[in-house]
Amino acid sequence: MTVKLYELCGADPKRVFSPYAWRTRMALAHKGITPERIPVRFIEKDKIAFSNQKRVPVLVDGDKVVTDSWAIASHLAEAYPKGPALFGSPVALGTARFVNDWANTTVNAALFPLILMDVFNCLDAANQAYFRESREKRFGMTLEQFAADRDKKLPAFRAALAPARTTLGAQPFLAGDQPAYADYILFGNFMWAKCTSPLQLLEKDDPVYAWRDRLLSRFDRMGAKAKGFPVLSSAGGAVPGTLTPRKHCLLMVNGTLVIG
Repeated sequence: MTVKLYELCGADPKRVFSPYAWRTRMALAHKGITPERIPVRFIEKDKIAFSNQKRVPVLVDGDKVVTDSWAIASHLAEAYPKGPALFGSPVALGTARFVNDWANTTVNAALFPLILMDVFNCLDAANQAYFRESREKRFGMTLEQFAADRDKKLPAFRAALAPARTTLGAQPFLAGDQPAYADYILFGNFMWAKCTSPLQLLEKDDPVYAWRDRLLSRFDRMGAKAKGFPVLSSAGGAVPGTLTPRKHCLLMVNGTLVIG
């Protein structure tokens, strides 16, 4: 049975950067599923019209269409019970839901202004025009004003990671000794940044830094190999990835990225 994943991309269809689609990609890999991947740009909503909504990710699993990254993870856990669990116990499911809500609100709110202009510059001209008009209407200010003083805002983003930092100081993953969906939720946020921005978000001695390294290396280094910008590993070298020249490339609603 063919599994298809529709995910947001920039001007280059290989640059896929939706944090929610990255959560789904990691969840699929966790279950040993390799989907057919279909890139979708902001103004290509017709590609996902069949899902009766305007957001990615969209998963097509046989005759079932699932939208929203949390709903997709729940579907995978139910439809593919064999192999490593995405959530585990009901208690772990509740914890993952907390991480999901925290990442969607606190973490995204602190991260988005840091990478906004980098996201914009990953888009082609037509999508840039759409992105600028729609986001400036929502923000009530220009993109440049929304993204101003990035260096001053970076400490607030790092402070927002305090719950994860405390946990990861005591164990290798948010889920414990091995990663699970709680980890993939927050990791999706970091892949959003890695795929669009050269900004180094973390200090090398941060436990979150080493955790990110571990997840970049999972599933045959899927995250490390993704098209984007390199991040420095905790060992001091660059995590392999595709470095592309910077061209000065989203509105979050719960567990999805709006393309509308």
